Amino acid sequence: MKKYIHLSVLLIAFLGASCKKEVKEVKEVVVEEKASETSAQPDKKKPLSPHTSTMAMIGDAHIHIDYSSPGVRNRIVFGGLLAYDQVWQAGAHMATWVEMNKDLVIDGKMLPAGKYGFFTIPSKDEWTIIFNSNWDQHGKDEYDKKDDVLRFKVKPIISDEVTEHLAYQVNKINDNEGTISLSWEKVSIKFNFKVNQ
Repeated sequence: MKKYIHLSVLLIAFLGASCKKEVKEVKEVVVEEKASETSAQPDKKKPLSPHTSTMAMIGDAHIHIDYSSPGVRNRIVFGGLLAYDQVWQAGAHMATWVEMNKDLVIDGKMLPAGKYGFFTIPSKDEWTIIFNSNWDQHGKDEYDKKDDVLRFKVKPIISDEVTEHLAYQVNKINDNEGTISLSWEKVSIKFNFKVNQ
């Protein structure tokens, strides 16, 4: 009887040890698989020109600006990275677009409700602002002056402080008026608009 008990104890001890070994091996395999899955995934770096948007309500008018926001990254942007007197899509990658559900009056001219590509022609002393009917294009690849709906000029505002990432703002003056501004590097531009009643 003692012999059988002794054998049973040995058998249980052996089975227990081998089960622990199997569990340990299974855990090691799972850990290895997880490690290989992790190393197989690409590094998720922050994009250099993140896609973003800004919007505001001015009375009943909804203004929406959609753009990619490049960084300065220690570069001379205007007159360097972006040559003066050349059309710029006012963002990175796809052309910046502006959409409004009401007619706006800008620079004394009517801009009908709709969706527009937003382009600029930067220069040292004066910028040309352009609303173009072709809003869905990569950069300025398909830009054509004949599709311009509205063009006008503004004076750039130069600052000592650097705005690292391109930023647009739509600001409310009152229920009928607002401003749209663009800031990047040491330059800002701003223009007023009225909601057509």
